[in-house]
Amino acid sequence: MGKGPLPLPAHYRPEEAGRIWRVAYQERAAEAEAWRERHRITPAATDAFRIGLLLVDVQNTFCIPEFELFVRGRSGNGAVDDNRRLSAFIYRNLDRITAIAPTMDTHQAVQIFHGIFLVDDQGRHPEPYTLVSAADIESGRWRFNRSLAAGLGIRDEDGQAFLRHYTRSLAQAGKYSLTVWPYHAMLGGIGHALVPAVEEAVFFHSICRFAQPDFQVKGDNPLTENYSVLQPEVLTGPDGRAVAAGNHAFLQNILDFDALVVAGQAQSHCVAWTVEDLLATIQATDPDRARRVYLLEDCTSPVVIPGAIDYTDAAEAAFARFARAGMHRVRSSDPIADWPGIPER
Repeated sequence: MGKGPLPLPAHYRPEEAGRIWRVAYQERAAEAEAWRERHRITPAATDAFRIGLLLVDVQNTFCIPEFELFVRGRSGNGAVDDNRRLSAFIYRNLDRITAIAPTMDTHQAVQIFHGIFLVDDQGRHPEPYTLVSAADIESGRWRFNRSLAAGLGIRDEDGQAFLRHYTRSLAQAGKYSLTVWPYHAMLGGIGHALVPAVEEAVFFHSICRFAQPDFQVKGDNPLTENYSVLQPEVLTGPDGRAVAAGNHAFLQNILDFDALVVAGQAQSHCVAWTVEDLLATIQATDPDRARRVYLLEDCTSPVVIPGAIDYTDAAEAAFARFARAGMHRVRSSDPIADWPGIPER
């Protein structure tokens, strides 16, 4: 019989999951060294059964209630509760988790989904949460902001042609309409950082298991959305030339795990789109591999903006579809050894 989940370390503070604070790296490092010895935790490189943990966009901008795109879910406290459970899950399973890969939504001001990119005939920008359809672009309701052309290295007319192609491509692929989001996850800003409760747990795991986190930057291309860490929403321009590329190396890395656990924000967008892209590759190559994927459904929440948008049903439909394909919906409170397909130590 293998040993059960580890205890929670003394520094774990669940009540702080929704706040920003400085991680005391030096103190945590010393504690992690002692924790490793006390619980006889071996280096991650020795794991016979390799478990990867994919953390999608667990950043302040999505996880702190006062920030730009707090993922509240219908409960109103979604991402805070998710990260309280997620941090505990990492600590309790330090000895089972081989590697942690946090994705980092990474933006600057000029992006296709920020208000500055678009103007109406009066020069006004769309408000946050405006949905921009192909019809809106065709009718001239919204146009490319020509003041951005030189900075992007394109001609004025190319910007409008690209918007027309872009919104048509989203519609043809059955994806969400171009959404104008508030400025968020700004590179160099505090919103871009991992939420401290999870950052601390990731750091503790790194020291305890001699395992460097595999950080993945996404979303820094100004000409496309990038909900999925595996590939942007639109890859080519109207002339067929590439404007972005998929993250093929990282895709192969996560496919190589014996088990891949997925958590993060938001369930309806970046989590769902990442898993969708992962599933497409699995179904095209080895459909049985879907059984290696575990969706930590109590550590993710959908986008809900009261009175504006609610993606709860869309998120649930996506997770149900993933489960029908063979992926497992699991909870952080359940011992990993009890999950289907996970061996005891």
